[in-house]
Amino acid sequence: MENHFPHEAHTATAAPVGALLPSTSATTTYHRVEVDGVGIFYREAGPRDAPTVVLLHGFPTSSRQFQALIPLLAPHYHIIAPDYPGFGQSDAPSPAAYRYSFDQLAATMGRLLDLLGIDRYALYIHDYGAPVGFRMMLARPERLRALITQNGNAYAEGLGPKWAKIAEFWAKPEAHPEVVDAFLSFEGTKQRHIAGTSHPERYNPDDWTDEFAHLSKPGQQEIQSTLLYDYRTNVASYPAWQRWLRAQQPPTLIVWGANDPSFIAAGAEAFKRDLPQAELHLLDAGHFALEEQNDEVARVILRFLAKHLV
Repeated sequence: MENHFPHEAHTATAAPVGALLPSTSATTTYHRVEVDGVGIFYREAGPRDAPTVVLLHGFPTSSRQFQALIPLLAPHYHIIAPDYPGFGQSDAPSPAAYRYSFDQLAATMGRLLDLLGIDRYALYIHDYGAPVGFRMMLARPERLRALITQNGNAYAEGLGPKWAKIAEFWAKPEAHPEVVDAFLSFEGTKQRHIAGTSHPERYNPDDWTDEFAHLSKPGQQEIQSTLLYDYRTNVASYPAWQRWLRAQQPPTLIVWGANDPSFIAAGAEAFKRDLPQAELHLLDAGHFALEEQNDEVARVILRFLAKHLV
């Protein structure tokens, strides 16, 4: 296991005059396509003839969470970062018109990649991206070239203390409306970012205020409570996902915010039980590790992909 806590003290060096840094505006384009009647938004960057990396976002954010990472990967790889139905800039049809389950989100993402002609890719999974991504991997294992999990859980050991209360909601949802209220609250949204971090000053408050504004839109409470209830199917699927990992042994990078109180570090270490050759980095970061360790995450991803996407 490689424990990777970057030094805080370092000597800054100025870039040469005229040197250009990667730019979001120069590398990222924004698109919408209809998938089975639902408008799906996605970000795209990098050369289309390069190996593809698909970035799957977490809750309650969108592909926007990757906006600083994408320019660092795009000089080398073709990047696709979609928003799920109900999230970000994608359509949010009512649950009467679209079945909000992780099975369905994965099916929609799979069909998006079909429409884009992408049949081989590395997959980056974070938070909700893990149950979406695992379903995609199990459905089409031949498409996966490499796996990157950043606080994308697949083990019971990775569930932090709050999941005990959520399990009570799964068992009897009508008796625990307070669980949904807390899950979608402003404070819950804020703490999802900053809880556990030793660097709260690195977090942009626009992230949680914008996310809470999205969660406050008409229809969002029904959409998100439906998905939270369906999350129980993910925990039930952990043994099947673990068997698949043991059988397939995909090249895997585990890069984990070790201070995450939701998906705790034990969940990162548990991957090594089934993937002994996996590369593990525990970062001094919280759940949204990119917000405080974006450059370090990019460095380890680029080193990893250089070995496996050749």
